Amino acid sequence: MVRSAVIGALLAAMAAVHAEEENPPTGFTDTPRLPNSQWRVHDDNRPRPRIVAPGTSAMNEHSGNPPSDAIVLFDGRNLDAWQSDKGGPAGWKVEHGYMEVVGGSGEIATKQKFGDYQLHVEFAEPSPATGKSQERGNSGVFLAGLYEVQILDSYDNYTYADGQASAIYGQSPPLVNASRPPGEWQTYDIVFNTPRFADGKVKSSGFVTVFHNGVVTQNHTPLLGPSAHHALPVWKPHDLLMPLKLQDHHMPVRFRNIWIRPIADQ
Repeated sequence: MVRSAVIGALLAAMAAVHAEEENPPTGFTDTPRLPNSQWRVHDDNRPRPRIVAPGTSAMNEHSGNPPSDAIVLFDGRNLDAWQSDKGGPAGWKVEHGYMEVVGGSGEIATKQKFGDYQLHVEFAEPSPATGKSQERGNSGVFLAGLYEVQILDSYDNYTYADGQASAIYGQSPPLVNASRPPGEWQTYDIVFNTPRFADGKVKSSGFVTVFHNGVVTQNHTPLLGPSAHHALPVWKPHDLLMPLKLQDHHMPVRFRNIWIRPIADQ
């Protein structure tokens, strides 16, 4: 009888352990509160992040797919999301799944405006390469329409450091030169925290992080002001929401698979 009771107790204990293993805690309510937060460490009541299906990686032969919550700005079919920087239809050409700069047609800007965001851009430099320094495959991604992440054929092309591919033009050279040869598709993955202004003054400078072909080239780099050529940047207060622009530098740079994910404060 005693033996049966012992065996029963052991089986009950094993069952309890097994049940605990099958149902581990999803969080806690008895842990300390995090500093300056309403939430506890491992708080079971803290809202879980929403689910986003990730995109796929781009290859030279084909572009990748955007994440499920991305706003697609160009999918290779039309320029419906874009307009001329001065208003009216965008003047760049679309063919074979990409858009190409038409020299002299002007910059193009998104019709929609954005604040903080994650941006993905794929581009290809003209091949065969022609020109040298800044006259070789020059274009640019203008965050908030003002802060340029330089596009340039920086593969075996000598130019000033803050004008290379993925530089914050005129301000911050890239950490490394991660350029691919002309004609190959390249990627920029950019995280942009737009500047903030109050009473006409800079409250926060804004920051830019860039991955060029998967390699970090700008690491939360602070902005010094709007991009300028041959001059110091000068701050110009602007709205929180601004369009994204692509530059016409009279060179037939190609773009594909452009998407954006606005980032909301948690």
